[in-house]
Amino acid sequence: MNLPEFKKLIISVQQAQAITNLFLSDYMPLRFTADQPHLTQTGDGWEVPIILTYPRIGSLGQVGTVIVSTEIEKILSYTPFEEMKQSGHKLYEINYDAIQTSFL
Repeated sequence: MNLPEFKKLIISVQQAQAITNLFLSDYMPLRFTADQPHLTQTGDGWEVPIILTYPRIGSLGQVGTVIVSTEIEKILSYTPFEEMKQSGHKLYEINYDAIQTSFL
């Protein structure tokens, strides 16, 4: 019986999250951040959910995804920035009252 081969992960889960946050800081407004990565089905990338967060509230929800290589510090793919911003705006509108109340 042939067992599947497993690649040694060079980029750790923490590194994938940090790489994603650095990438986001270059292109997205504050409050968009990387959540907990998990391996893609093929195992060659870290799938990193992007969430919208607010102080005192926490995560409002997921707005997109970034895929980071498991072998080198490289972004393989990502949800388009405008799509993430639109999703974030919808989450903001849905949670508007809670956001405003949290700052009182």
